[in-house]
Amino acid sequence: MWRLWFYFDIRRTLVALHVGLAVLAFTIHFILLSTERYNWLEDGAAAAPAAAAVTSSEAPAAG
Repeated sequence: MWRLWFYFDIRRTLVALHVGLAVLAFTIHFILLSTERYNWLEDGAAAAPAAAAVTSSEAPAAG
């Protein structure tokens, strides 16, 4: 195994490994963000104030 590093520069190999893993991580995260179920940034936050406004406007009419 130690002879393998005679053919590959350790610094270039580690940089390529980290860059490849970072690209893979960003790809997975952006795929998840593009779905409705796994999008943690828009986790129904925009729907909550609209729902509160509807219930507050309907409350006096029902009472």
